[in-house]
Amino acid sequence: MINLAIFASGNGSNFEAIAKAVANEEIKANIKVLICDKPKAYVIERAKKYNILTCVFSLKKYGSKEKYEEAIVKVLKELNVDLICLAGYMKICGETLLNNYKNKIINIHPALLPAFKGAHAIIDAYNYGVKVYGVTIHYVNQEIDGGKIISQGVIDYNEGDTLEQIEEKIHKLEHKLYVQTINKLIKEGI
Repeated sequence: MINLAIFASGNGSNFEAIAKAVANEEIKANIKVLICDKPKAYVIERAKKYNILTCVFSLKKYGSKEKYEEAIVKVLKELNVDLICLAGYMKICGETLLNNYKNKIINIHPALLPAFKGAHAIIDAYNYGVKVYGVTIHYVNQEIDGGKIISQGVIDYNEGDTLEQIEEKIHKLEHKLYVQTINKLIKEGI
């Protein structure tokens, strides 16, 4: 059975989708730890519900990105983590993390990459007037939202959908696609 670490910074709905799938044995893996950079993030409450170890790391405490990531990597190595799933983690992964977990860090993005990279993808796509919305799961590398694409899915878009309706559809797809993609990677031997 593989060991997962999930990194999140906020609400944690993708975290909970993965945790629920693990609890229901829909994903054959162990979630060893939630790594969070915000001590008041709601995702921490979600982790408590599933009795998942949570480690909160503040970049300010470590003084440099390298020291910050070294502390995280130390925990990940102690827990024998095989795969890192970013689920709303709002920090850019640096060289220390990327070098220790090459092709072992995946991210979910609420747009069809390579279009609409960055933190405001849904609203950027909406304001642009796209007719096809979706979700991408990709490997993480040095380029923001630029790693190799693993999977993508599209939502059913109806002309006239509001931004809120699109966001709701995207989040539902994210939860489903992330679980499917983790299972795909496990079957392929990561």
